[in-house]
Amino acid sequence: MNGPNPPGPAEVTTSHHDGVLGRMRARSVGRRRPATPEVVLVQGMGVADYLMPGLLALGRWTRATLVELPGFGGSGDPPHELSVPEFGRCVADWLTAQRLGPVLLAGHSSGTQVAARVAIGRTDVAAVVLASPTVDPAARGPLRLLARWLWDGRREPPGLTRVHRAEWRRAGPRRLVHTARAHLDDALEEAVARLRVPVLVIHGRDDVIGTARWARRLAGLAPDGECVEVPGAHTFPWLDPEAWSEPVRRLSVRVGGGARDG
Repeated sequence: MNGPNPPGPAEVTTSHHDGVLGRMRARSVGRRRPATPEVVLVQGMGVADYLMPGLLALGRWTRATLVELPGFGGSGDPPHELSVPEFGRCVADWLTAQRLGPVLLAGHSSGTQVAARVAIGRTDVAAVVLASPTVDPAARGPLRLLARWLWDGRREPPGLTRVHRAEWRRAGPRRLVHTARAHLDDALEEAVARLRVPVLVIHGRDDVIGTARWARRLAGLAPDGECVEVPGAHTFPWLDPEAWSEPVRRLSVRVGGGARDG
């Protein structure tokens, strides 16, 4: 069984930003709507295309942009291999340059670690979405994380690997290993505890990279946190793009007051 293909370029607006640590590509869908925050989505570890179906689902009720980190996807190479705080600095610089106003800042997988760091203390982030957050403390070791990743892979649709392959080749094994280590060294829970905006944690029911217990714990660390469970494994937005759109839209209504009709 193959998964859906990323949408064609006619549906997407592509832009580039020469940032503090390298050129960044951003792909946007949808249109701005009054009183509805835009969604800014940070890619997962080394790969971005798999999030395009989910981005399109968000774009049906707001403008949604997928930000690609230096060294990955369609972005340029960084001057050196980056840490999680440095990835966060890149996204913060991108946000400042775009002047989008209050946004919902979302991350998927390792992108949650970047998004949470960026949101600390910023006035242009209305809420944070953490979808399939990493790294579960129970998997905080190279071998344990690898084992969970392989285990989760058995639950993902076969077409997903095909989509990832070109981006893995572009990044190369050395950069991917460095990036995995950098995220293992970062504690998402410390950043979440410092957030003062609403936090929505979305957990795939069959996700074994991060557990439901970990997702609930993260939501509990935020002063205004919520955890929702949706069908699917770690990369649930690939197979079921609508699964996260509705919870994120409800959050948008709560913090922005718009998009009630989708």
